[in-house]
Amino acid sequence: MKKQRIWKIITTLVVIVILGVGGFLTYSYIKTQNLVNDSYKDAHNNQLRDANDQIANGKPISVLLLGTDTGAFNRTKRGRTDTLILATVNPTQKKTTLISIPRDTRTPIAGYPQLGQIKINAAYAYGSTGTAMNTVQKLVDNPVDYYVLINMGGLEKLINKVGGVDVKSPLTFDFAGYQFKKGKTYHMNGKKALEFSRMRHEDPQGDYGRQTRQRLVIMALIKKVAKPTTLANDKLLEELSKNVQTNLKFTQLRDMALNYRDASKDVVSDHLQGHGQMIDGQSFEVVSEQERDRVIKLVKDSLH
Repeated sequence: MKKQRIWKIITTLVVIVILGVGGFLTYSYIKTQNLVNDSYKDAHNNQLRDANDQIANGKPISVLLLGTDTGAFNRTKRGRTDTLILATVNPTQKKTTLISIPRDTRTPIAGYPQLGQIKINAAYAYGSTGTAMNTVQKLVDNPVDYYVLINMGGLEKLINKVGGVDVKSPLTFDFAGYQFKKGKTYHMNGKKALEFSRMRHEDPQGDYGRQTRQRLVIMALIKKVAKPTTLANDKLLEELSKNVQTNLKFTQLRDMALNYRDASKDVVSDHLQGHGQMIDGQSFEVVSEQERDRVIKLVKDSLH
């Protein structure tokens, strides 16, 4: 009888612990879901395929990363997206490809034929995230499934929330009071990371060099955010919901975390290469047909 009583007590304690942990996990799951849903906004873009089906079946997807530096998303005036990176995520090839698109790329804006050919970073300002997606989609002649819009003004706070990021500098330069040496890895807080990614005029590659450093900072942040311990940080999730907007739903992000993790094993960086040209008093990056064809093939291959 005494032994049975002890087992009953132990069993009861185990049940209480399981229910307690289960309740906590359920609470965390629901809270995370609510915070992610706060960041959700439909793009109303022109879909070339069923993007939701791609994730549901673990197929390759493309995500347009847009960076705007004009404050909160509920502002009355949209700014331009000075950061445009098309990411293709392929779990079969176990590879992610990041393709930077120069902000001054001369191109027609989807839905605005009256504008002629202007800078691609104006697509979001004239229209919406959907306009930016449709414009890039026409440029690369491949599906752009999803978008993630990042308020670059809030990026500093996000980096600080994750305890900083580690980035290796691709060149030696001084900027905004900071010194960087080629090949050296720096642990950067938010302010240092932003200045590291903003410098353009002293870079031998100009805006292309800036794009490279932006990719390095964004990838370092993504690696930090993707850690389970980081995702359990309520304050970080709240900061993310304030500064990140996307048309990816919570269930899709959950499925990606489970089924697409191998794609982070090989991250390849590339960019759309143009040449500087003054047209009607404005400086553009003009992309040749040969270069556009190269990028079209690159995106196509990475989505198959």
